[in-house]
Amino acid sequence: MKILGIDTSGLVGTVAIADGDMLVSQFSIQYKTTHSEILMPMMDDIREKINLDLSTIDAIAVAKGPGSFTGLRIGSATAKGLALALDKPIIPIPTVDAIAYNLYGVEKIICPMMDAKRKQVYTGLYTFVPNTPEGKYFERTFDMQVIHEQFATSVEDIVSRINEIGKPVVLLGDGIPAYHDELERLLKVPYSIAPMHQNRQSGAALVALAMHYAKEGRMISSDEFAPDYLRLSQAEREAKEKDGAGNSADDREKRKLENRKTPGIVRIREMTAEDIDDAASLEKENLGKEAWNRKQLIDALTRDDTIYLVAEKAGRVVGVCGVQNVSGDGEVTNVSVARDCRGEGIGYKMVKQLLERGRGIGIKNYTLEVRAGNEFAIRLYERLGFKSEGLRPGFYDEPKEDAAIYWKRAELSE
Repeated sequence: MKILGIDTSGLVGTVAIADGDMLVSQFSIQYKTTHSEILMPMMDDIREKINLDLSTIDAIAVAKGPGSFTGLRIGSATAKGLALALDKPIIPIPTVDAIAYNLYGVEKIICPMMDAKRKQVYTGLYTFVPNTPEGKYFERTFDMQVIHEQFATSVEDIVSRINEIGKPVVLLGDGIPAYHDELERLLKVPYSIAPMHQNRQSGAALVALAMHYAKEGRMISSDEFAPDYLRLSQAEREAKEKDGAGNSADDREKRKLENRKTPGIVRIREMTAEDIDDAASLEKENLGKEAWNRKQLIDALTRDDTIYLVAEKAGRVVGVCGVQNVSGDGEVTNVSVARDCRGEGIGYKMVKQLLERGRGIGIKNYTLEVRAGNEFAIRLYERLGFKSEGLRPGFYDEPKEDAAIYWKRAELSE
């Protein structure tokens, strides 16, 4: 597959061409020039030097944001125009994810920070989880795990989240020099700063991540694509502040409550640090004293042998599930669905996706324990192919009850 990548989200303007597993060309400039002046000349220069026929491009990857409002609009308009003219799909890449992908294979916490001005940063938290390709013994590949999806926040907030995780972190992005003194003062964990060849937007990282997205079918048409700014532009913020209508804390809480009442599509996605409080509350609602607490969920989220998913509906976390890989056997540790959302198939969709993703970290067989009297949960697990293989008498307390042991073994899988 041949992909053209464009990133104009920050001061760096970068274009790259990848063909299969080869980076054919990359052109990057970090200088005080406007992207409208340099983007098309950069693309023309690459096209001429590698004799590129644009009609042979299979897809166009573009940094969808966050970032500079003007820069994102220039990159988005260029990508949409090319996609429309060439009748090619677009692969939208979250800007912060692409920056993190510069550090492929790093198993520490990775925290990109883009200076968002007004004492804020565009940031996220990531790590890379190793796996062993089938039939290989020493070769390792890595999957990027999103601990916290990209978002806009203060330096104090993201540092607090890093300190809470309590693991060494690698920092990168143009927000690091801007807030270096503050980071040095607030961070309570060992940290390092990525070197200059890995710490900014990179066309190579963008197209490498786009290759993975393309394999997963994460492509859209030019009509469907729109930049993701994460927050309002300065002009929009000033107008909103001047107006002030409907923007009080009470108004925001009312809107939040209304959204929770609105039926919506259920989205299954990876759990992030932002979901921890909701997931812990959901666990407590379902399991009481047997529920996992915040610390247990944070520890599980940052391990390289686990997968944790949440189900989100109308902006609300209504389900959580997780699995840990123990020497090729996946121990399903958590399955909880909000009481008012049961009977909607959320548990089935969530656990089904958990089992599918588990294969990606080397899980072959799955096991779990469930209260022997929990007929609803047992029906769900049996529907997913689990088979009963015994009981653990008196395993559960309050009330005392046996634990039914279930397995879904590779030879029994569909």
